[in-house]
Amino acid sequence: MSERSRFLETVTRQNAAVVLVDHQVGLLSGVRDISVGELKHNVVALARAATVLGIPLVVTTTAADSMWGPTVPELVEALPAGQKIIDRSTVNAWHDDRVREAVEATGRPKLIFAGVSLEVCAALPAISATAAGHDAYVAVDASGTFSRAKREAGLLRMQQAGVIVSDYATLMVEALADNAAAESGALYAALDMPFAVLVGQISAAYGG
Repeated sequence: MSERSRFLETVTRQNAAVVLVDHQVGLLSGVRDISVGELKHNVVALARAATVLGIPLVVTTTAADSMWGPTVPELVEALPAGQKIIDRSTVNAWHDDRVREAVEATGRPKLIFAGVSLEVCAALPAISATAAGHDAYVAVDASGTFSRAKREAGLLRMQQAGVIVSDYATLMVEALADNAAAESGALYAALDMPFAVLVGQISAAYGG
């Protein structure tokens, strides 16, 4: 596959999987480039939207019992019933055999990553997945890190490596593809975009 075609291809519900890396209470406590409330909202919305579209999820933590604590409760609640959370020790999630095998088991060539921190937990496995032949995307607003400098360095490194940078809502709407689809109402509800709620309220007020 050429570099050009990879960047032009569409994310669909059939070709994508979502990989959520280390959205843990201890790590979120240090996030400074996005508010913790907004970050929680966005990653929860990403998980819920992916579930609506039937896009498989792989979820992981690192050193949950000894260092960084459990996955934030809001995200755990949003995950599909029975979703396994893989706890590992490797810095790069892709280097854990269980994580990599879970991703490969989805059979999806396009992988949407989000993680805390952005430049390590999202960027490093996205870069490794790209090297392994996948098309890696990072939802930057469902990720967070500990300073503006780390955010800028992480974004630059990912772009240099060919990782495609986007946001949670755009990726899920792209996968929806058609607003006439049966899942569109549930999808937009899952995304919970504040402006979309206002549009609906305006429409309702005028009998639209």
